[in-house]
Amino acid sequence: MKTISLVMIVLNESDKLKRCLESVHDIVDEMIVVDTGSSDNSKEIALSYRAKVYDFTWTQSFADARNFALSHSTSDWNLTLDADEYISNDCALAIRTFINRKDVEIGRIKKVNKVMHKDGESYENSYTSRLFPAGIKYSGRIHEQIDSDLPRVKIDVEVQHDGYFEIKKSDRNIPILQMELRDHPNSSYYLYQLAKEYNGLGNFAEANSLYKKAYRLISRREIYAPNLIVDYIYNIVAGGLYEEGIEVIQEKQQFIHDYPDYHFACGVFYLEYILSDVAKNAHLLNKIEESYLKCIEIGETEKYDSVIGTGSFVAYYNLGTYYEVVGNIKSAEACYRKSAEYDYQPALSRLQLLSL
Repeated sequence: MKTISLVMIVLNESDKLKRCLESVHDIVDEMIVVDTGSSDNSKEIALSYRAKVYDFTWTQSFADARNFALSHSTSDWNLTLDADEYISNDCALAIRTFINRKDVEIGRIKKVNKVMHKDGESYENSYTSRLFPAGIKYSGRIHEQIDSDLPRVKIDVEVQHDGYFEIKKSDRNIPILQMELRDHPNSSYYLYQLAKEYNGLGNFAEANSLYKKAYRLISRREIYAPNLIVDYIYNIVAGGLYEEGIEVIQEKQQFIHDYPDYHFACGVFYLEYILSDVAKNAHLLNKIEESYLKCIEIGETEKYDSVIGTGSFVAYYNLGTYYEVVGNIKSAEACYRKSAEYDYQPALSRLQLLSL
């Protein structure tokens, strides 16, 4: 039987580390925790779970730290998690079955990201490569990637992640991303990641410049290309750059025709574009309805990284608000009822108000 190690790097994670280790310690044969300079009791928590703890002097490179941690693993396979993540499903058998198969592949786990949007908290599903055989390493100073040509397959492992919920890490991330861009100035990936950092800071103009460069560089074969386009549209809306948004939306985006988040972003864009100049843009009103109907037609997806609800309850709710504004109350109520079936509180509230 093959063995497996949990391999982690931590820095001042005492508030979340226990939750992570508690979720995984019965699944793995060994736990490797590398501390990059904590001033709290992260190391003591790790030791209390019988983890092997090592110190690493930070080099401004997450890959360096992860590879140092991997060098201390003695197992056949490695599972990497961050302290702000924890396993949330019963997956011990799935992991053991996967690592003991004849075919050697890299396992992609489902990660549920808790994030804060302007309308409140929401959850995004994404898939990330985290389970791989010994000997494989990471590359990249930040948003580091597994450096391997092995095939990648989804496995039944679900992880919750709340490390970016109401927390900004731009002070740490921006300088490292700028270092990567000095070395790789035409990297659409690092341009995209830096754009997201500036968007999170509310600097939509700087973010837009970076999004535009990244957008022009993508081949549309990149795994992150669909998310880049969606995030670019949202940044355009936030910055009020509507004419640029029309160009992006009207370009052929056939490769994401089945991505609900893309059509959802289009619906948001058309609403704000119309409101910016009703007299000029009112003829596009039907585009809002078309966008949300397309979301519902596609439904929720696991093909792409996706915000939960863009193919179901949030799309129904937004379509309901559209119908309510144009005076089609019967259709609005029908959409709100569909959304309320998911216990979506805004839809329940609208139904209550309409019944008064």
